Amino acid sequence: MSNQTDLANRILDQALELAEASSWETLQLHAVADALNISMDDIRRCYPQKDDLVEAWFDRADQAVLENPPIEDFRKLPPPERIHQVIMTWLDALAKHRRLTHQMLMYKLEPGHIHLQALGIMRISRTVQWFREAAYLETKNMQRIIEEVSLTTIYLASFTRWLCDDSPHSQNTQACLDSLLRQWDNCGNTARKLFCRPAVRPEPHAEPSPPETRQEPHQTNH
Repeated sequence: MSNQTDLANRILDQALELAEASSWETLQLHAVADALNISMDDIRRCYPQKDDLVEAWFDRADQAVLENPPIEDFRKLPPPERIHQVIMTWLDALAKHRRLTHQMLMYKLEPGHIHLQALGIMRISRTVQWFREAAYLETKNMQRIIEEVSLTTIYLASFTRWLCDDSPHSQNTQACLDSLLRQWDNCGNTARKLFCRPAVRPEPHAEPSPPETRQEPHQTNH
């Protein structure tokens, strides 16, 4: 790990620790610099703005999904089970700071932060793309487009449920995710029948048989 990456991780960890004692809104970057005995410019070089810390926090969730090879026979699982594991791995990576994660999102959604909301849309799209890769989904063309829209909806719905879920091991979120994935799978089966239906080839036209020619009997002269 490079020194710059190590410093960036230390800054993020310290920021999360200080924010847990108060809130994300009240977190001041100069307090992070003081706690780590570094300069404000050290923070600026790693995180040009406060929201970059939020992006780094979500990057850790992406990393948790992608850094470890899948369990044996993962590819043999039905697609809904693979997606379930991928999304829950992503959410579990954020569970230590669930309250702060909620506050981070509320900070992004403030009326004056339109630029952060635009970046958030790009983040959602990028994360869903990594979900598809991690779950080994291989649909193409129109099926892929429909799948991406559906997975984005499922991801956002389960994420929203998770933010306020205080059940053990996020059981309520898992139940919500299971229900959404069952519906998605049922719709997907219908779509697969629609888009993967083999084309019906017309029967080839039989070539007309050439007209039979009557052969006159050979006459012999007596």
